[in-house]
Amino acid sequence: MIFGRNKLKNSGGDAQAQGWERELLKELATASLKEQRKARRWGIFFKLLTFAYLTAVLVVWLQGEIPESTLKPGSKHTAVVEVEGIIAPDSEASADKVITGLRKAFKDSGTKGVILRINSPGGSPVQSGYINDEVVRLKEKYPDIPIYAVVTDLCASGGYYVAAAADKIYVDKASIVGSIGVLMNGFGFVESMEKLGVERRLLTAGVNKAILDPFSPLKESDVVHIKGMLERIHQQFITTVKAGRGERLKESEELFSGLFWTGEESVQLGLADALGSSSYVAREVIGAEEIVDFTAKEELLDRLAKRLGAGATAALAAIVGVESTPVLR
Repeated sequence: MIFGRNKLKNSGGDAQAQGWERELLKELATASLKEQRKARRWGIFFKLLTFAYLTAVLVVWLQGEIPESTLKPGSKHTAVVEVEGIIAPDSEASADKVITGLRKAFKDSGTKGVILRINSPGGSPVQSGYINDEVVRLKEKYPDIPIYAVVTDLCASGGYYVAAAADKIYVDKASIVGSIGVLMNGFGFVESMEKLGVERRLLTAGVNKAILDPFSPLKESDVVHIKGMLERIHQQFITTVKAGRGERLKESEELFSGLFWTGEESVQLGLADALGSSSYVAREVIGAEEIVDFTAKEELLDRLAKRLGAGATAALAAIVGVESTPVLR
């Protein structure tokens, strides 16, 4: 009996102990759950805050390129169209984009004058010719609206081909101007292939179809043909420059040799008219200090995709240790 009573007492004590432990575990679990919920709420908060911050940065980044005019209705402004970078079909300075901006600039009822702001090493003679022709056409269509080329860092080759159509060309004293010439370049790997023991197998239909093939010996007839073609394009370039600049050009054997000069020297040679920036030309020459950018822009999503793509490419290049550089032609 005593044994049974002791057992009963012990059973009651064990039940009390187990109840206390359960309460403790329950409280600990509840506290842990509360902490997890609190941490999750803070995590969501910081994620939303980060997302909002990145969105704001992205909007500012993209909209920073979109000019906003604060002009009052009926007031006059100076329109600006950028020619930035290599002039090529798929570039920011393609004929399509530049011409689109120019047409909008001239058509705008508030435009008092147009500035073609150029920072370009040149590029396609065809694209440059398209822009030059359009400038000439717009000048005839809108005779009361002057157009001036303003050079920033560089106005060479095709860039100058475009500038020559303007009424006047303004440069900075340290701008690089000129390079009136045409080139075509490449490489030859014939001797390298011979050293490596590589056989070139080339089949063509047409005697000259493989002209300038880098893995075949260079033929004198190819050189003669290509040089003749380059010379004809060069003469087209010279004719265009003379038509645009007229008697302002100084007689010089080196003027059309492909050399380039500082902005200060270019004024002396008649390649440019005077020193001046965009703001100077807008204020002092055109007489409308307010500048509105009419440069054709890509759609927001297209620009974002391109920039993200460029960033991903750069990141991948950094990871694999490859440095990507642009190729100028």
